[in-house]
Amino acid sequence: MTDDASRYRTQVTDAFPELGDVGDDRLREQVTEAWCLGLHRGGWRDVADIPYAWNIHEVTNVEHVRGVTRIAVDAAEQQRDFHGADPDLDVVRAACLLHDVGKCYEYVDFVDEELVDPDPEYATQEIPHSLSGYALAHEVGCPLAVQRAVPHFIGEIPTRTLEAELVKSANAISSNAITQATMGMSLDEWVEEYSQTA
Repeated sequence: MTDDASRYRTQVTDAFPELGDVGDDRLREQVTEAWCLGLHRGGWRDVADIPYAWNIHEVTNVEHVRGVTRIAVDAAEQQRDFHGADPDLDVVRAACLLHDVGKCYEYVDFVDEELVDPDPEYATQEIPHSLSGYALAHEVGCPLAVQRAVPHFIGEIPTRTLEAELVKSANAISSNAITQATMGMSLDEWVEEYSQTA
């Protein structure tokens, strides 16, 4: 293992303690590998340097991803305990942990140059992060159930699973909290105001 790979692996496992709750060892490794690839190709010095949004740097992507994971797992447990549904918690956790890994590619232009040394083959704003995140999940061999739950914002997947809906809903809940706390507006208001300038 190279020094960079080892450094990224340590960063990822330290940043996302929720990885430890993924019961399937192989899936846990795939999630970690996807993050390490994204960080390497994006040229990030530290996973904690990736902002939540291109214009919201007060909250890190790590904080958002952890929040989405916690919200989705809480909701999945309520679905199971109160409604008798059977969401796959490993799929929920893995997909939540990967839903914004694509920001490793998309957000390199929105931080100080000393934080990143991106690979121009991968790092670009041209592909939305939910799609590049899907591509990373696919590349490392995540199960289809995880892959199809990663695209969460634009409606790229025509048939959505219970797990995919949990990721999408938890993302909206976390994002609304962040935009309200940092900018005093809802996520919809933030999208409407800034979607043309991103």
